[in-house]
Amino acid sequence: MEEKKRVFVCDDDRAIADLVGQLLAEAGLDVRAFYCAADLLAAFDVEPVDLVVLDIMMPGMDGFACCREIRRASSVPIVFLTAKDEEVDKVVGLELGADDYVVKPFKPRELVARVRARLRRVASPARSVLEARGIALDEDAYAATLHGEALPLTPKEFAILARLLHAQGRPVSSRDLFEGVWGEEANAQSNNTVMVHIRHLRKKLAAVDSSQEFVETVWGVGYKLE
Repeated sequence: MEEKKRVFVCDDDRAIADLVGQLLAEAGLDVRAFYCAADLLAAFDVEPVDLVVLDIMMPGMDGFACCREIRRASSVPIVFLTAKDEEVDKVVGLELGADDYVVKPFKPRELVARVRARLRRVASPARSVLEARGIALDEDAYAATLHGEALPLTPKEFAILARLLHAQGRPVSSRDLFEGVWGEEANAQSNNTVMVHIRHLRKKLAAVDSSQEFVETVWGVGYKLE
């Protein structure tokens, strides 16, 4: 049996979030509803997800800011579902990295169809895959494997591995990894933060193949993956 696709839905209007969740669940998807962006991001950092449905106008962190945070670590499809129907809002949303924009009030069947269409595009085989030493990383599908076995990476671990693979064996400094993955200026703690995530990434790689160290430390420089 094919595993259900996982969808996160976030809207500060609980009735709408629950309704969208119910519609997508009835369409055969595995859905989690959130009522603020902070809760979604906290779950996103530790749980696998295939698509995000996101409101824009929310208290605290709005949907635009949430989309920006997601895009720093992942290319997972994002569908905005919002009452903001001005053209400028659609342009901003799409430029931030959203894949689709649905305006409230929405037609249930249209929303489900758009979500399914985005999931089908992710499943398309016409994608580039980064490969090295038995590791295969598909950024579009947000999937990583080692010797064909799935790697259960967090978004930060996935983004670090992607940057090391893109470097094609060249060392990447801790500063560059931190600023590229976390989207913040490096500070006194950033090196330790990167080191902790590298350690977790190494453990997950070693759980599949402990015969070699994939992520190598280049002392005084950073990390590399030959």
